Amino acid sequence: MVTDIFVDLIGDNAIVQALVGGTVIALLNLLGASLVLVWRDPSERALDGALGFAAGVMMAAAFTSLIVPGIDATEILVPGFPADGLLRPLPVLIGIALGVLVLDRGDAFVPHAHILLTGRRRADAAGQSERLPIDDPRIASVVLFILAITLHNVPEGLAVGVGFGSGDVGGALALMLAIGIQNVPEGLAVSIAAINAGLDRRLYAAIAGVRAGVVEIPLAVIGAVAVTVVEPLLPYAMGFAAGAMLFVISDEIVPETHTRGHERVATLGTMSGVLVMLYLDVALG
Repeated sequence: MVTDIFVDLIGDNAIVQALVGGTVIALLNLLGASLVLVWRDPSERALDGALGFAAGVMMAAAFTSLIVPGIDATEILVPGFPADGLLRPLPVLIGIALGVLVLDRGDAFVPHAHILLTGRRRADAAGQSERLPIDDPRIASVVLFILAITLHNVPEGLAVGVGFGSGDVGGALALMLAIGIQNVPEGLAVSIAAINAGLDRRLYAAIAGVRAGVVEIPLAVIGAVAVTVVEPLLPYAMGFAAGAMLFVISDEIVPETHTRGHERVATLGTMSGVLVMLYLDVALG
């Protein structure tokens, strides 16, 4: 069984497992960003289908690996909390709301990622700051874009850490694979956008690998430490990670895959991603 093999290789320390999980998703992000070195001009149709697949995987993972296990853990890990049917989901729901709020406020300070992906400003982006103390507008745009993508990688690293910190290694492995899978097309799309903005292919691939590692690996460890040391935080943390991921999917990925005339391909990609994640969850859980 995959879970047993992972434990035999890595051990049963949740923090070490989270470190490995964070490293895996960061490497897959680097793999996606590096695809521009060999797949130099992917079509918009292919990108929309791949991003739709990534959205489907992440959407299913948010529910199967974070929300549902978080609700199940509430009765055990929150001392004195009423465990009846009406109040049991409350810690996870609070976490989801906080995750959405943090990502929403983050987007208010860091411009939407789609500005460089599509070259268009969204109607609800009015008033967002786009000024940096950089003279070259093109480089400033690339820096802002990297900041936006980094913000969106935060819940991914946190989710992997929280997953391993929960003690459910099978569920955490499924979540790690889900996030890693979606990091590949996302990394490719981000690289293409950065190249269109004027960055060198090799340079941006290297930047992407460093950025993903700096963000996702420590956050995975922090997530595991937090829920291991303070166990009652687990349902809130799982809800937070799920809410943040669902916000990114709904606010950025899905809308952008439906703006270039490839809605059906993107939708079929999303459905395929949901099926793959459901299979992974059952096979590894």
